[in-house]
Amino acid sequence: MDFLTFKERMYPMGCFNINQVLLWEKDFDRNNLTRWCNRGLLVKLRNQHYAFPEYRKEPDFSRYVANRIYAPSYISLHSALSFYGMIPEEVIQLTSVTTLKTARFENAFGTFHYQNVKTPLYFGYEIKTMQNGRGLLFATPEKALLDLLYLNPYYRTEQDMEDLRLDEDYMQNELNTERLMSFLARFESKTLEQKLRRLMKVYEL
Repeated sequence: MDFLTFKERMYPMGCFNINQVLLWEKDFDRNNLTRWCNRGLLVKLRNQHYAFPEYRKEPDFSRYVANRIYAPSYISLHSALSFYGMIPEEVIQLTSVTTLKTARFENAFGTFHYQNVKTPLYFGYEIKTMQNGRGLLFATPEKALLDLLYLNPYYRTEQDMEDLRLDEDYMQNELNTERLMSFLARFESKTLEQKLRRLMKVYEL
């Protein structure tokens, strides 16, 4: 198969895996992928997952990659808090939550970190539409905050909560505290409840 025929078929998918290629062309020679990667015509995202390098210029495409190369997963933690403007710093790596084992991948589109939660805690996300119409699974602000406190043991004291430097205007005016407390109950975690109480005290919620 020539590359142009392959690209015409697979390019609209954004990123893809080998199984999707084989569904289209069952006799496809996998060695083509290695050759095309070596020539810079494709980018390897992780084992058996690929994208076209042109997508590096597309806004938000790295977030789409985060959803696609390790599923099920949704963007959460620092990446989601930064997206909502809740923390001041820009996050270098994309952080997600998954029911799969904790993992980390690096490729030309960025660094992707996934933290594991039990299946009952895989909730609190919604679909956000990218500029090109593709959908992203993204934690709500409330779930991203709870995921952060739950999955990171070093956020414990009131000083730790201050050091998060959460945007006070957002916390006071935009955070849905009713949803926050509803989500908290689903964790059934006394430790998380104590952490959240400290955070709410610091930010006067």
